[in-house]
Formats: sequence, structure tokens, C-alpha cells
Amino acid sequence: MKTKVKSKVAEITLTFWLMKVIATTLGETLGDFISITLNFGYSMGIAITFLFFIISLLFQISSKKYFPSFFWLTIISTTTLGTELSDFIDRTLLLGYTLGSFILIVLLFIVLFLWKQRFTSILVYPILSKEKEGYFWVAVLLSNSLGTAFGDYLSDVLDFSYLTGAIITGVIIFAVILSHYYTKINAIALFWIAFIFTRPFGATFGDFLTKSHSKGGLDLGTLNATLVALFLMFVLVLIENKKLNLKEMPIKNS
Repeated sequence: MKTKVKSKVAEITLTFWLMKVIATTLGETLGDFISITLNFGYSMGIAITFLFFIISLLFQISSKKYFPSFFWLTIISTTTLGTELSDFIDRTLLLGYTLGSFILIVLLFIVLFLWKQRFTSILVYPILSKEKEGYFWVAVLLSNSLGTAFGDYLSDVLDFSYLTGAIITGVIIFAVILSHYYTKINAIALFWIAFIFTRPFGATFGDFLTKSHSKGGLDLGTLNATLVALFLMFVLVLIENKKLNLKEMPIKNS
């Protein structure tokens, strides 16, 4: 019988990154739908998305193994809450995107430093202990919040169009992929760089889908864009479940 790696988080594959990008796009459009389209505002938006995050996190933490539905629901909740947190810091507290991004970078480095001090490594796969998983989800939330702030920095401070912002972050992600295969740069560091920049890629692409034509967007609206992203995530989670079930089937050595 072949040994199977056990973990409560998803294996880092091409499918993982595809789902991460779609989840971040969904988080951006859903966050804007709650705070802007429904006119709840950023403070109420944080309260709603924080409740969503806590509920999904409880399901994820209490599980004994990796369940794609629990894991990706929690990822989506961090991208949605990250959108609200970033907008609250930048717009409601009036700290601006530059200072807001700096604060989130510092907080993320502190969490990663404490994680490494506690477990000697910030490797994200496999993760089984609840304590290490706690560090993981705090880092994920801060990464997604930082990614949102950076995406807004590109569009609002540097005045790039949403499509240009998506292209810039896409190029950075591509450079990380090349670095992974063709350089000796630490793989864990590259993972977190890619993880951070998939958030502004999804955020700027989400803005490109939802914003008006006058702002360089496709004007699909937050609801329509959210429904499309939600459908794509639903299909990919079904595929993940099927793949997981096949992996868990007993494999006999010939």
C-alpha cells in the first residue's frame, strides 16, 4: 500500500493557483457587492464578512482532514474579509493605500516570523496541527488584505487601468513561476510572494469586470461577476472532491 500524505490544507498544484485566483476575484466582487452595491458600508461589511469568516473557519479547524468545500470556503471568506479590511483601513480610517499596504506588510511579516520561530518552518503543506493551521489562516487573511490594498494602490495611486494592474501582477506571478523552476530562490518565500500577488491579480481583474466603462471596466456589475465566479468555484470544488475520493481509494502494489 502506498503512503499518502495527510494534510488539512490543499496540495500546492496548478489547480490550487487557479482556484486561488478565482477565489480572490470572488472575494473582491462579493466584498464590493456587500459594502457598495447593497450600501452597507465598510464597517457593516467587515461585521458581515467577519461572521462569514468565523463560521467557515470553525468548520475548517474542526475537520480532521482536507475537505475542499471547507478549505475553499474559508479561502473565499478571507478574500472577502480582506477586501473589507483593506478598504476600511485605506478609506474609512483615511490612512491611504501606501500606509495601509505598509501596515499590512509589517503585520504579515510578524505573523510569518512568529510561525517560523514556533515551528522552524513556514511550509504550508502538509499542515495537521490546529496551532500551525491557526498561523496559516492569519497569514492568509493578512496576505489577502495586503493584496487588496496593493491592487487599489496600482489603480488609485499609480493611476493604472484595472486591466493594466491585472497584467502587471500577472507578470509578477509569471516571474515567480520562472524563479521556482530556474533559480535557487527559497521555494517557501516564492510561495508567499505568489500567494500575495494572486490577490491583487484577482482584485484588479474583479474590478475590471465590475467597474463602469468610464473607469476602464466591463460594467458587468458586482452581482453578475460574483455569480460567475461562484459558479466556477463550485465546479472546481466538485472536481477537487472527485480527485480526492480517487486518491483515497486503496492502491495495491502489483
